[in-house]
Amino acid sequence: MSPQVRMINDIAVQFRHQALDTAAAAIAEHIRAFWDPRMRAELIRRADAEPETLDPLALAAVLLLTQPQGDHVPAHHLRYAVNCSILFTDLPLLERPAAARAAGFDAVEFWWPFADAVPPDTHVQAFVDAVHDAGVQLVGLNFFAGDMPGGDRGVLSSPAHSAEFRDNVELVATIGAATGCRNFNALYGNRIPYLTRERQDDTAVANLAFAAGVMARIGGTVLVEPVSGPFPYLLRTAADVLAVLDRIRDERGARNLALLADLYHLTVNGDDVAKVLADHADRIGHVQIADAPGRHEPGTGDIDVGGHLSRLEQAGYRGWVVLEYVATRPGFDWLPRHRRAATKGTPA
Repeated sequence: MSPQVRMINDIAVQFRHQALDTAAAAIAEHIRAFWDPRMRAELIRRADAEPETLDPLALAAVLLLTQPQGDHVPAHHLRYAVNCSILFTDLPLLERPAAARAAGFDAVEFWWPFADAVPPDTHVQAFVDAVHDAGVQLVGLNFFAGDMPGGDRGVLSSPAHSAEFRDNVELVATIGAATGCRNFNALYGNRIPYLTRERQDDTAVANLAFAAGVMARIGGTVLVEPVSGPFPYLLRTAADVLAVLDRIRDERGARNLALLADLYHLTVNGDDVAKVLADHADRIGHVQIADAPGRHEPGTGDIDVGGHLSRLEQAGYRGWVVLEYVATRPGFDWLPRHRRAATKGTPA
């Protein structure tokens, strides 16, 4: 271990009582003030070559050192992925995995990438090939959710679409097996005026339990999220989602379901995001980020994205953080390139 690494690790011990983002910033400020440029350069080189030798807090401080002061730099170590359904939309869908790779990412997710619940086999294979050929990992995939441009936000609570949804579930499991994807997002659906709420909830519970059973064959997790927006989506808060997951666990015995915590939707819907993350970190299976208002890049709005992610990591979350926002400018200049690729291994 180099002297620089030993020194910063010793310094990190003294700051462990503080929140990760606050402590990392303080350590970085200390190094800027008291270490000469050669020492700082050697530390950064060591951190890049041998990150495993650094205390996690020390590594977070080094990440801050690599950027000019004032830039937005994540002070956590969670892995990023990019949603290729809302980003890279200037490209044909099958070219987006390669574009994500060229931008520095090695993990991607997609909403359901086809118009139909069960498209032709050739279309499915072309999608799988595009992911493989780009050299990226598919870490999230939505189930078929109906006519999204037309306002649909899921079909699983609609009795008229149950057979279609279940056929789609089987296909999604096939894609998951082919790509290694294990996180699958099931949009709950909008209120249907001519049905009782009880009928819709009963239908949704049955379909989610079915999906959980199918995904269990490949070690997959079914995700359910609160959604904001003008459409009458049935689940608006984390509590709404967790009540559904509890019911499925109690009535059907299915446990491979989790909350998808989209920081944008939670914020816009008025949830206490910090409390949700603190109280339910062990039930969160996936995270998506965008700032609010506007649903744009972190730093364009009022959400403390970095703080939320740091606290979530401290609470034990080790899953993916997915960029799911509407870009206001080309590129990803808010996120340093060396933070875009996932670290070695897979999330716990």
